[in-house]
Amino acid sequence: MSICTAFNGLTLHSPKAESFRRLLSSHFINHIQVRTAPFAPSLHLSRSPSKKERFHVISASAATPVAESSKLSFRSKKPEDINVLVVGSTGYIGNFVVKELVKRGFNVIALARERSGIKGRNDKDKTLEMLNGANVCFSDVTELDVLEKSLSDFGASIDVVVSCLASRNGGVKDSWKIDYEATKNSLVAGRKFGASHFVLLSAICVQKPLLEFQRAKSKFEAALAKQAKDDAGFTYSIVRPTAFFKSLGGQVDLVKDGKPYVMFGDGKLCACKPISEADLASFIADCVLSENKINQILPIGGPGKALTPLEQGEILFRLLGKEPKFLKVPIEIMDFAIGVLDFLVKIFPSLEDAAEFGKIGRYYAAESMLVWDPETGKYNAEKTPSYGKDTLEEFFEKVLREGMAGQELGEQTIF
Repeated sequence: MSICTAFNGLTLHSPKAESFRRLLSSHFINHIQVRTAPFAPSLHLSRSPSKKERFHVISASAATPVAESSKLSFRSKKPEDINVLVVGSTGYIGNFVVKELVKRGFNVIALARERSGIKGRNDKDKTLEMLNGANVCFSDVTELDVLEKSLSDFGASIDVVVSCLASRNGGVKDSWKIDYEATKNSLVAGRKFGASHFVLLSAICVQKPLLEFQRAKSKFEAALAKQAKDDAGFTYSIVRPTAFFKSLGGQVDLVKDGKPYVMFGDGKLCACKPISEADLASFIADCVLSENKINQILPIGGPGKALTPLEQGEILFRLLGKEPKFLKVPIEIMDFAIGVLDFLVKIFPSLEDAAEFGKIGRYYAAESMLVWDPETGKYNAEKTPSYGKDTLEEFFEKVLREGMAGQELGEQTIF
């Protein structure tokens, strides 16, 4: 459902949204947007191209809850002997992560809802097709008892949990339900079935948590660190990426059709080192075995220099061979809209999420997706690590050829 509130011609919807990409500067959105070793001999889960066979890949009995730690770390095993549970596997980044882990030879257990995707549009067969090469476990990560029973029935031990869970709309209740509670469930269940390492896909904006989904993610990051502190046999890796390519492609078609490129202020309010979904998935997969990424917070961006919205627009105009044409929107418009929403929510509590969506939009219109340097009180592009090979310019070229099909951002809409 789309939540919309209009003020003097300005319409605010949720920032994790598809139609926002079609109307406003894409830099609004998140760039939007728990060690014990196996308790039984390593279980090699076979992967089959047949949908029927994939429903019956596990023949061993259910795993016994963790009772004692093993002398053998999973990192000493070959990938094909390591079981990796991926939660959030049907999400945009999660699907790339599953493919990358499968490509590297890990035994991937992909957790999915019976109806996955935006508004549950994918049935089981579609989900199995999407997660080809992985062993799919259908369950509900928001219910701990359901999740634990599903994993027990599935019959496999777990070495590593990779969480790509994220709230789809950024609303207050949804953020805490998914970004904290459901992610915590995956930690608890993973530990129960042997997981000794947890890889968390977080977000770089968590370093300045002003929004509910950021606070929820931050609280889970703290819980993860505490788990490692309390349990010497457990480790974690927290990955904080900058902007995803898809969140910067919302204006390609508009500019292609002759419309101006829209940005806030002078177009230099926020910058990022955008990273492709494939490169981010590769970095996350690195975290499964890499010992130099243990018990760390890992900010990560794509290759090349940090780009402001102004520079992103210039790249797009150059690719199109058009004279740059920008529409600069005063950031004060967002402040006014948020002020009105904050007032109305006191009278109409049901507008809570609408007010939060406005704040999310304001955040991404003004805050850079780079490492925050507390010593200088500024964002620092040089301290934001780069990774991968895919560039934003190459992404723009592809979108100009093929469009934004398959680049859905979420169930809500902004602006």
